[in-house]
Amino acid sequence: MGINANAEQSAEEIIKGRKALFSKNYNTAKKVQSLSASGDFDEAKKLMIEMSENYKTLKNMFPDNTKEGFKTEAAPAIWEEKYAFNALMDKSASDMIQLSSVIEGSDDIKGIVGQLMWKNCKACHSKYRVEH
Repeated sequence: MGINANAEQSAEEIIKGRKALFSKNYNTAKKVQSLSASGDFDEAKKLMIEMSENYKTLKNMFPDNTKEGFKTEAAPAIWEEKYAFNALMDKSASDMIQLSSVIEGSDDIKGIVGQLMWKNCKACHSKYRVEH
């Protein structure tokens, strides 16, 4: 999805698309944790890279016309603190790439997955998602 892709999409399509992408990342994160715990690092790494790309895409899925409606769970802070939100998406993307490079050699798989993946999920949910 390019920067101008939103111009051709309705607010409803964008909101539903970003919700689906966040949901996909959550489901993928659960798979990453399971695969990593069982030592299937090659498959886990593919999913980490996919998640990283999804975070980059998500930065462009919050145009001004999508602040409300269609059961969005996006908090106003996303638009009020656009730079900080985008920085968190960039950090999440970068951390997934880092995780893919260190997971195999880690002595504490659960800890490194928590630090480089779940911590970012929690940071975003606590600040940029309204409770539902």
